[in-house]
Amino acid sequence: MQIFFLVIMAALIMTIGLMLQRLFQGPTIFDRMNGLGVITADTILLIVLFGFLDKQPGMYVDLAMAYAMMGCLGSVVLAKYLGGKKL
Repeated sequence: MQIFFLVIMAALIMTIGLMLQRLFQGPTIFDRMNGLGVITADTILLIVLFGFLDKQPGMYVDLAMAYAMMGCLGSVVLAKYLGGKKL
């Protein structure tokens, strides 16, 4: 089962690498926002998978939830900033 988790983690890291390219070289701001969202989601999955490998999933799920809340809040603030509205 650990090999399965390691393969999934390697695939997620490759996806994050591709999305970093999209984040820095995206032709439009929408491509960059999409890349940032995918990186956030993949990082959350990596944290949870690492928790299962470490045999302490409860602690890592809590960390992943905190990271998800910060990512959601950051996306809303960035969208408001790019939309030109005052906070």
